[in-house]
Amino acid sequence: MWRIWLLFDPRRTLVALFVFLFALALLIHFILLSTDKYNWIEGGSKARAAATQMAVPPAVPAPQK
Repeated sequence: MWRIWLLFDPRRTLVALFVFLFALALLIHFILLSTDKYNWIEGGSKARAAATQMAVPPAVPAPQK
């Protein structure tokens, strides 16, 4: 493993790795924010509004004895 660090400069490699991981984390978070289910900023207001508009099914009468 130590021979790999002879090929690459450790500082430049680690900086590039951290920049890549930070960009990947931002991408994942923005993808999650664009969905209704995982949008933690708006709190899923669209899902709550849709749930309040659902119709209640009619009550089933009790069976006769």
